Order: sequence, then structure tokens, then C-alpha cells
Amino acid sequence: MVKYILSSAFLIISAMAFAQTGTIRGTLTDKQSEKPIAAATVALMGDPNIVAISDDNGMFTLAGVAVGRQTILVSFVGYENATLPEIDVTAGKDAIVAVALTESFNSLEEVVITSGGNNKAKPVNKMAAVSARQFSPEEVNRYAGGRSDVARLASNFAGVSTADDSRNDIVIRGNSPTGLLWRLEGIPIPSPNHFSTLGTTGSPVSALNPNLLANSDFITSAFPAEYGNAIGGVFDLGLRKGNAYEYEYTVGVAAFPGLEAMAEGPLGKNGGSFLAAGRFGIVGPLGFAGVTAQPNYSDFSFNVDLGRGKLGNFSAFGILGTSNIDLIGKDVELDGDDLFATRDTDQFVTSGFSAFGIKHTLDVGENSVLKSVAGYSSSKNTIEEDRYYNLDTPQETKIRFADGETTESRFTFSSVLNSKLSSKLNFRTGLLLELFSLEANRWDRDRQADNDGDGYPDYVNLLDMDGSYSIVQPYAMGQYRLTEKLTLNAGVHTQYFSLNEQFVAEPRAAVTYALTERSSLNFGYGLHHQNVAAPLLFLNENVSGTLQQTNKNLDLVRSQHYVVGYDIRFADKWRAKVEAYYQDIDKAAVERTPTSYSSLTEGSNFGFSTDKTSLVSKGTGHNQGIELTLEKFFSRGYNALLTTSFFESKYKGSDNIERNSPFNNGYVINALGGKEFKIGKNKKDVFSINGKLTTAGGRYYTPVDLPASIANGYEVRDDLRAFSEQYDAYFRMDIKFAFKINSSTKKRSHSFYVDFQNVNNNSNVFTKDYNRVTQQVNQIDQIGFQPDFGYRYQF
Repeated sequence: MVKYILSSAFLIISAMAFAQTGTIRGTLTDKQSEKPIAAATVALMGDPNIVAISDDNGMFTLAGVAVGRQTILVSFVGYENATLPEIDVTAGKDAIVAVALTESFNSLEEVVITSGGNNKAKPVNKMAAVSARQFSPEEVNRYAGGRSDVARLASNFAGVSTADDSRNDIVIRGNSPTGLLWRLEGIPIPSPNHFSTLGTTGSPVSALNPNLLANSDFITSAFPAEYGNAIGGVFDLGLRKGNAYEYEYTVGVAAFPGLEAMAEGPLGKNGGSFLAAGRFGIVGPLGFAGVTAQPNYSDFSFNVDLGRGKLGNFSAFGILGTSNIDLIGKDVELDGDDLFATRDTDQFVTSGFSAFGIKHTLDVGENSVLKSVAGYSSSKNTIEEDRYYNLDTPQETKIRFADGETTESRFTFSSVLNSKLSSKLNFRTGLLLELFSLEANRWDRDRQADNDGDGYPDYVNLLDMDGSYSIVQPYAMGQYRLTEKLTLNAGVHTQYFSLNEQFVAEPRAAVTYALTERSSLNFGYGLHHQNVAAPLLFLNENVSGTLQQTNKNLDLVRSQHYVVGYDIRFADKWRAKVEAYYQDIDKAAVERTPTSYSSLTEGSNFGFSTDKTSLVSKGTGHNQGIELTLEKFFSRGYNALLTTSFFESKYKGSDNIERNSPFNNGYVINALGGKEFKIGKNKKDVFSINGKLTTAGGRYYTPVDLPASIANGYEVRDDLRAFSEQYDAYFRMDIKFAFKINSSTKKRSHSFYVDFQNVNNNSNVFTKDYNRVTQQVNQIDQIGFQPDFGYRYQF
């Protein structure tokens, strides 16, 4: 009996000890050839007894890892050692990682086991040598004020300005957010947001679920030759694979993004897996959206990997999002403090976003990999608007004021061959083909005369677009390690635009020189082109009684990027980086007669201009600035990030007057930090505090011409004083508290957080608009103090 009791106690204690640990699983690849590495050693730092050897597919498993933040060291003869820090090990879910090893410059040299560098200091794309930053999904969920939105995470990086609590537009180094290229699994996609409308590049809520993302890249200048048709920056997103060993589930609820559920697990006999997640927004009833209306949105994402077979590796991925909101004017206060609604108007808005693809990876010889992706994406929205005349009087009348529908779609095919020619030379060549179409129709009374004498502005068809074009982008580039200290990345991107039959060739180059083992100098140059946005290209103009698209022959906008940077790891887990840049832009679209308009200013509000026809490609602009990043990667229970950007953004319209662009904040400063505390009897649970402080110069805007607005009955801006006035500086503080509880008996974990956003309730300016009801210019402030919260259960 005593023996039985002792045996049972021993088993219980053993089970508890095991349950308080987690598992790290991952894949090792050659960073140049992208092929798996077998027989490499993976060791848990701090526990020499936990070691694994990668199999033929480069896969490894570290079991019995203590919960909490962990670091692994990867070593293999002939390769540089690599460390992967900040791995968040929990009892409820396996930690899945991917590690790419770089072959030693001299493959015969002896490998010395050291702590190595910090991989997070380098982008995932090895060809991106300047102005590039790797980010992880874990960061999205960790930082205060993030709302589970990768775009808001990017706003913490040097060179990025948002300064808008209500939308997640990404402004990079003074460029319009329309200059950003979004990529998913190697193919371009539309702006991945809910409540997206024609002309908007951001929204209050992202349709991207960060829990499905792999470590990805954010590039702000002089991007490598594989990226094209963008002049502002690149958000290159990848999806992670599901757990190929066992089934795992996650359920949760949060103010942002709402209810969520996720499942993943093994699929088939070839090491395949599936990963799927759905979310349903519940923001409106809780009053956290900055509007009086109820926003409704949901999205579903998946990534299905069939594993490695004789014909290579096939996978399928996709995102589908829908949203709608009814903005009822009479729910709005008279002073117009609602961010998106006005007192005399009812709006009914629906939108949808989708992106789907099939990906194939095939080994070609011993040192080459061919990746091909075929995809389809679309962005749709409708808007119905009713206007109340003689509001709140016996003569009050409601009429249909506007009605519009747009559909943007594209078919995409991408194929890239990556070849490792030697330990010193890597070559990559590829082709991207896009077939783009846009259908848009809008009837509107805005700014129309009363020609039929019914007492109301005429109902006029302002937009009737039906256009398409194709873009062909071949490219080739290489990375050559000239010496152990000197690396050259160079290539040529070419682009053919069918609408105007223009062909351009764009040289790209970046040089990295290692001053010491811990510091380096970087130089980059890139020539980039981007077509004028489709809503402008397909505008119709009445020419002698015939509707013609007078903008479709506009040139591609041209931009040259120059970058110089210095990077140093001055202490363990500490990194500092300084970059200076200059961007010269020409061939922007402007009007034929002297005005302040330029296509470089589009994207600063909720829609593209509808009256800018017969444009010419004679506009110019420039962006210049200097940035500092000081970062403490997570170790010893804390992390920190300080980014500062000081910049200038100017443009010239056809009047040849240099003006501030609407994105010329002048400066942006972000300070973030976090601390984790191990708590509980066995120190297996975690309490964390994260804080964020952001300040930025106010954006420039065009003031309202009040007398003209009153006389016309609608808002009129003083274009002769375009972007001559500046909003007050932006300031915001966020603080986030979180608990993570790891089960002592089963594979499960609980996470709780509360995020106090704009904790000081600062009144940051959203806009200054003409109020038709009061006939005054009203200042509308952004969202004030806003609590966010969330709970997640993993098992």
C-alpha cells in the first residue's frame, strides 16, 4: 500500500513537472539556397541537456523546455552559428520557429560555438541590406496600443508615421500611403483592411490575423530588385505553417478584433499541416470604435500545406473579410464629434476583401529552389447615402444623395528561381505578372447645380469606370560576398505597363561593410516606378460629347532613393542604427493649368479626386530625413525600443510652388518598453507591463474657405493655400497589463490583458471640416481614452 502511494505520488509530481514545460519545434534552412539542413545541432541556451538534431527535412523538436522566454543556438559545420531569442514557450501551444543559416565565408574554417548574432536585427529577405526591419507576430500582440494590427506595429518603426488613432494608414518617410506595396506569400494584394473604400489605404480595423503570420519584413527605402510598382515601401508578409505534429486550438475574445477561434494540426503523410482561423468583431456594442454606429466585420484565414512530395511542395492560402456599418446622422451630436458621420446624412457602407493563392516549391538540383504562386485578390465596396434637407424643421426632406459601387480585382502569377552558386554568391531571378481590373460607378449630388429646378442638386453620374491593365515585372539580382567584411547586393528590376505601353529598367544596389564583428556601414540606391492610382487613370472626361479616359496615358511616377546607414550592436542584446536618406520624385500627375494639385497628395483623406482629368506627368517632390533606432531585444525579462525620425516632405504642383505635403509631420518619436515577471509558486506564470509613448508633428492641411462654403452649401477648400496650415502636435501614451497562466496539469494556457490606450486622454486633432448644419468650421478630435482588453485560451 505504501509502495503504491509513493509510486502514485511520484507519477503525479512527474506529470506536473512535465506539464509546466513546453515544446519548441522548427525548421532549419540554408539562407542562400533555401533548402533544408539536416544533421544540424539545436541547443537550448541555459540547459545543455536539451539538444536536438535536425532531420532530412530540416525539422527539429526540443521537448521539456521550461515555460517562459527562451533562446536556442543552432550550429552546423561550415555554417555561421545562429541564435534565435525571445521564443515564447507556453504550456498551451508548441512554439514554432524557422531558422536560416548562412554558410561560412570559408567553409573549411573551424566552427566555434559562440552566442552569435541576433537574427531579429536582420530582415528575412537576405537581399534587403538597407532600410529593412524584421518583425514577428509576437510583437504585434505584445506592444501596447497595437489592437492586433500589423500596420499599427509598423508605426513604431523609424521612418513611419501614422498619428491617427482612427485609421491605420502607413506613411513611410513622407510618402503617400498609396506608395506602399502589400505582399502576401510573394504576390501583391490590395490594402488588407475592413471598411476599405475606393481611395482609402487604411481603416480602423485590419483584416490580417497576426496569429497566422510568420516573421516578415518591412522595408522603407531602396528595396531589392524583386519588389516593383511601389515608391514608398514594402510590407512583405508570410504565413506560418500549422503544427505538423499534433492538433492545437485557440479561442479568445477582445475589444479588438473581437471573437476569434483558431485550429491547426498535421495533414497527410508527407509532413503537411493545416492552419485556419476566424474572427468576428464585437467593437460596436462596447463603444470602442469612435463612432456612434455599430460596425460589423468578420474574417477567415487559412494556410494548408500538403508537405513534400515527389512533385515538390504544394500549399494553398487565403484571407476573406467582410464588413458593414450604418452611419445614421441623427445619432450624431450637433457639433459633429463623430469621426465618420455627419448630422444631416445617413450612410450605409459595405466592403469586402479577399486574397487567395496556390503555392508550389520545387527543388531544382542541389542548390536551387523554384517557387511559384498563382493568386487572385479583390477589394469591393458599396455606399448608399441619404441627405436630410431642412433638418429638424417641418419641411425636413430626405433624398438619395449618393450611390456607388466599386470592385478592384487582380490575377497574379509569380515565379522565382533562387540559386546558391557558392558560399560567396547567390543569384535570384523571377517574373511577376499582374492582370488588374477596376469597375466603379457613382451617382452623386455633391457640388452639382440644380439644372432641373427641383430645389436640390442634380443627381449626376460622376464615376463610370471600367478599365483594366497588365503589369509584367521580370527581375534578376544577386548577393556577392566579396570578402568576409564586404557584401554587395545588386540587381535590375524591369516593368512593363500595358495602359501606356511604357517599359522601364530600374537598377538597385546595396553595399554592406562590416567595420567590426558588431558594427557595419550600409549604402543603398534604388530607382523605382509606380503607376498613378487606378481611380485616377480611369476617370472619364466629357470631350465634345464623348466620355474619354484622358489620364490613362500618364507616365509611371519615378522615384530615386539614396540611403546611408550605420548599425552597431554595442552591448549584449542592444542595437543602435542610424540612417539618412534622400528621395527624389518626378513625373507625378498634375493639372495642365497652374494649380496646387499633385497625385502625390492623394491618400490623405477618404477618397481619390473625381474631377482631376487631362492630367500631365510633370509634378515633382522630395523626401529627406534622418532616423535613429535604439533597441534592446528581449532578455533578462525586459525589452525596449526608441525610434526617432526627423524629416521633410515637399512637392510641387503645376504652379511650380513648393509646398508641404500632407504627410510632412516633420518628426516622429516612439518610446516603447516592457517588463515580464515570473510569478506563482513554481514561477511558471507571467505578469507583464508594456508601455508606449508617441509624439509627432501635426500634419499640414488645406484650410476651409468659409465664405465660399456658406455660399455654395458644401465644403470648399482654399486651394491657393494648399497645405499651408498645420494641426497641433500629436501625443499619446498607452500602457498594457497582461497575465499568462500555464496549466500545471495539462497542455493548456490562459492569457489576459487590458490595454489602456491614450491613457492621458489627450485631444489629438482628427480633422477640421465645414459643418453644413452649423455653417462653421468644426474641429473633430480623435479617439480619447480607450480601454482595450482580451482573453485567449490555448489548448
